[in-house]
Amino acid sequence: MPDARSRDSSSTSEPPAVRCKPVERNQLLLRAVDVEKLVDQQHEVRAIWELVGQLDLRAFYAAIGALEGEPGRPVWDPKVLISLWLYAYKDGVSSAREIARRCEYHPAYQWLTGMEVVNYHTLADFRIEHQAALDRLFIEVLGVLTHQGLITLERVMHDGTKIKAAASDRSFHRQVTLEDHLKEAEEQLKAMGDPHSEKLSQRTAQAQERALREKQKRLKEALKELEQLRSKEKTKEKKKQPRASSADPQARVMLGAKGAYAPSYNVQISTDAEAKIIVGVDVSQSSSDAGELEPAVQRIEAKLGQKPEQMVVDGAYPTQQAIEAMADKGIDLIGPLVERKKPAWDVLKRNGVSREFYPHAFSYDPDTDSFTCPAGQRLSFETEERQGGWVKRRYRARLADCRSCPFQSQCCPGTKKGRSLLRMEKTAQLAAFEAKMQSEQAQQIYKQRAGVAEFPNAWIKEKIGLRQFRLRGLLKVSVEALWACLTYNICQWIRLCWRPQRLAHA
Repeated sequence: MPDARSRDSSSTSEPPAVRCKPVERNQLLLRAVDVEKLVDQQHEVRAIWELVGQLDLRAFYAAIGALEGEPGRPVWDPKVLISLWLYAYKDGVSSAREIARRCEYHPAYQWLTGMEVVNYHTLADFRIEHQAALDRLFIEVLGVLTHQGLITLERVMHDGTKIKAAASDRSFHRQVTLEDHLKEAEEQLKAMGDPHSEKLSQRTAQAQERALREKQKRLKEALKELEQLRSKEKTKEKKKQPRASSADPQARVMLGAKGAYAPSYNVQISTDAEAKIIVGVDVSQSSSDAGELEPAVQRIEAKLGQKPEQMVVDGAYPTQQAIEAMADKGIDLIGPLVERKKPAWDVLKRNGVSREFYPHAFSYDPDTDSFTCPAGQRLSFETEERQGGWVKRRYRARLADCRSCPFQSQCCPGTKKGRSLLRMEKTAQLAAFEAKMQSEQAQQIYKQRAGVAEFPNAWIKEKIGLRQFRLRGLLKVSVEALWACLTYNICQWIRLCWRPQRLAHA
């Protein structure tokens, strides 16, 4: 029997240390991987692969030079590259380097590539080299969505959104500064000497030379853009010197969200109201949406072979030209009424015209199509012109009648012609449009615009992450916007068609 001393010593001794499994990272493992089981059957990457496999990709394969039976290294299948970019954009990834990095560890990317890594140069070149084929692919997807009943073209909402360019505010310069930068780039290029010299590695020297040549090319393009801007501003009689970006010459400073100005592009998106599917997309350099409605309708008609029955737009689109164009095409246009500015009498007041002889004091006779002034003199029709949805009809009194009138100093002091007056008449199309928009039905339709037209804009910016373009130039930016809209449509197909069908079969 142990004594008290032995019991006390045993009770005060430390408890045994816990035993945990150590983590050993300095080791190499060789294990079997079932690539097919890297992603489950309900994973979105399987949906993308399945849909891309159903589409006509012959335009992508036509550019491949590696042929069976001939020497040459095989290339990556366009089906794999298309699926990689679509899945990457769905995840908000727009960098070719990041896609290549994810091919090393991400299960979905590994499943697509069969555990191999795609070089980022291959990915970057593929994204911009197949614009015509990509546009055809977009139409193919629209055909699939139409077959599923997701596109009807009964009602299409159109809207524009500003997306920042890959340029900063400080990259905009006047002509003198751009010419100085161009001269400096040319001198640096000459000073490089032979790129195969031993002072620098061949790879480093070629990279520097390529960077300088690209900079030189962008500066030349910026000077060309300045010429175009200058020719446009001559008609507007602006005295401010135009500027162009040395980073992205085709970008324009635009007013974006929250009143902030930034180098941007104007992305025009047409959305079918049935399931909020994008049926048309284009990129514009204009900061205003006016004048973009007619090209949008033409794009829809070219892609789907039919024109929309109804177009719903916001306040910038219903210009007189757009109203007349939609009426000629038989398209029902829904948009807000633009308030007409009240007539300003400042000019008459400055010219010394008394209030008693302002236009509202003149009486109009429709039978003779003439006006009568307060002094009883007649103003006959002279000319007619159209402007902004209105027909301006000018009426003028005879000079002899005005000179003999005792009220000339109050009505038309110092004039070298007889007193004139403008009569504003709405065109038939504008009058019909205004009458329609005053109805309760049109107002209810217009209230649905924001929920449909702005939904894809929010999705593209928030989920796809396209708040700023990675590419530069109008052509490449248009390709990047097309990739984003194509991804958006496929995401809607997965959400509305593919996943419910899989769950029903399960």
